[in-house]
Amino acid sequence: MEVWLQSSVSWLLATLALPGIGLPAIFLVATVSATLLPMGSEPAVFAYVKLAPDMFWPAVLVATAGNTLGGAISYLLGRGAWDAIRVWRRRRQAHTASTAGVALPPSQPTRWQRYANAVLDRMGPPAMLLTWLPAVGDPLCALAGWRRFPFWPSMFYMAIGKFARYVVMTAGLLWVFPS
Repeated sequence: MEVWLQSSVSWLLATLALPGIGLPAIFLVATVSATLLPMGSEPAVFAYVKLAPDMFWPAVLVATAGNTLGGAISYLLGRGAWDAIRVWRRRRQAHTASTAGVALPPSQPTRWQRYANAVLDRMGPPAMLLTWLPAVGDPLCALAGWRRFPFWPSMFYMAIGKFARYVVMTAGLLWVFPS
């Protein structure tokens, strides 16, 4: 089993090697890194641009598209989680009412949850501009789905934030590591 796992990981890494595949690898890495999996795509974009400096804008655009797709997946997971919990609560409440004769009280949000909800409700889809932030951006995509923000405006603002991050990060890394 261990030998199979090592050979599978080696095959995957060889398949996704940047010089061999290029932009599809950037797209895949950016998509996966935008989900809640702990992974960063900026080093892959930087490495590709370092190997092919004339591909700066195509690499940034492909990474933005992939990262936005990953954010859309997180958004849809958040929306699906909300729907699943709503159905679960309704069934639980119906079951409890039929067996005990009383309804369950609704769960009360904490002070922090009330504050975060108020800020997100006030900002709406433009809050997705903050999806470029490390450690905050990916859960924010899922939270937008949970809060049922409109899908297309959320994707628009998310794409702008992610594009800005890739431009700034890649250009900054090229400035810090010129050769």
